[in-house]
Amino acid sequence: MLTTFMTVLTSSVANIALPHIAGGLSVSTHEVSWVLTSYLVAASITLAATGWLSSFIGRKRFLAISVTMFILSSALCGMAQSLPQLIIGRILQGLSGGGLMPLAQAIMLESFPREKRAAAMSLFGVGVIVAPIIGPIIGGWITDNYSWRWIFYINVPVGIVGLLMQEMVLEDPPYLKRDSAATVDYIGLILMAMGLSAFQLVIDKGQTVDWFADVWIRIGTVVFLLALPAFAWWEVRNRHPLMNLRLLRSRNLAIGSALYAVVGAMTMGSTAIMPIFMQQLLGYPALQSGMAMMPRGIGSMLAMLIVAKIISKLGNRLTICLPFFGMAATLIMFSHMTLDIGLSNVMWPLFFNGLMMSMVFVPMTTISMSNLPQSDIQQAAGIFTLLRNVGSSVGISLMFTMQARMAQVHQTALVPHISQYGQQFIDWSARLRGITVSPAAAYGLAYKSVIMQSTLMSFTDCFRWLAYAALISAPFVIFFKGSHHVKDLEEMEKAVTTEAAVEIETID
Repeated sequence: MLTTFMTVLTSSVANIALPHIAGGLSVSTHEVSWVLTSYLVAASITLAATGWLSSFIGRKRFLAISVTMFILSSALCGMAQSLPQLIIGRILQGLSGGGLMPLAQAIMLESFPREKRAAAMSLFGVGVIVAPIIGPIIGGWITDNYSWRWIFYINVPVGIVGLLMQEMVLEDPPYLKRDSAATVDYIGLILMAMGLSAFQLVIDKGQTVDWFADVWIRIGTVVFLLALPAFAWWEVRNRHPLMNLRLLRSRNLAIGSALYAVVGAMTMGSTAIMPIFMQQLLGYPALQSGMAMMPRGIGSMLAMLIVAKIISKLGNRLTICLPFFGMAATLIMFSHMTLDIGLSNVMWPLFFNGLMMSMVFVPMTTISMSNLPQSDIQQAAGIFTLLRNVGSSVGISLMFTMQARMAQVHQTALVPHISQYGQQFIDWSARLRGITVSPAAAYGLAYKSVIMQSTLMSFTDCFRWLAYAALISAPFVIFFKGSHHVKDLEEMEKAVTTEAAVEIETID
């Protein structure tokens, strides 16, 4: 749990530090979004190969290698002197951190007898939930008082302690033998890595280089348009696929995975741009913006405690549908924010947003996999998680891209109102001259106001579009089929605690 806590903490503190990272490396806030998306894509690739790597290397050894690599990559991130160096460090972090959560869960489930697993996973879930609650505050305090680099350096001592404890305590179970002949779908892995990397390059870099005017965007577009369909074709035909895409013939899994990707896009997209909104427009220091983000983690924790009872009362479909409307309502509240709002106007919507986000995960996971045989659950979970990560990275990229694009659109619409022939501007500048402001300075102040207002409108546009996505997604729950299997109480409790821990770790 300690090393898993470390990876969760890194994710939550990085969001708060994004504006400072952008300033420290002299890049735009749009470019710094790569710090988040590169990690998600790299983690998705490792996650798909975790089962094979555990068999080939050994679970304990694979865990030790992952933690060691995470420690070293964290140090590289802290020492980065340019954005490309930081992105390389984040990619290495994703490659090493992608398998830590499933490894930790598998080890904990095997370390306790069946009658104690639910209690163990509950404690594991509480430990994981604490990170997104305290992470923004820790990240804000470190960023304000020291440097954004220390949000990566703090992983080094924590990781070393966790590594030493693993070496002293953990052992692979006797039945888990290393299989040096374990087969892996190399072609599928290469096609998936090429397709996802090229796709992320296009949506991350397109806005900066004017899209298809750049040769690398054209090349990346061709690569992902060829690689991803080829990956799907290969996986369907392969007898031992990296990901069994044939499982998507299950209507529940197909719909649930698609909705899961949308939820990932909504949650990670809003989480990524909110600290930038608070620090750049509202003038909050990093610590204050971290305190404002903390209620989202509290809402997530509360949802984990009550979701099982709500499912028993309302059923899976209704428990999925209502949080979509709840998320839409909170995002609409964000879309009406102004430059004069107080801290409470941010914290309460974030609390309910976190509550609604985590409310949807457990019932969606349960109903999506309810009609699959037990032997296919692990593969289905891999597909589920991959699409969530892809949706999250797409959501982050789209929000940063659309925020930059709409700021330009609104600025173009507002600038014509600054005219020496407009009566409103004449009256406003006359009042400024009454306090000894020159005409040139009046134009400068007016243009600064235009930039602030156009940037504000671009953020509110992003929140509004995310709300529309939530409203459009809600009706799709009617297409879920009922389960053919009756879950007993113990299985439901384990599903609730485990899934809540995984999803709160990933989103927050």
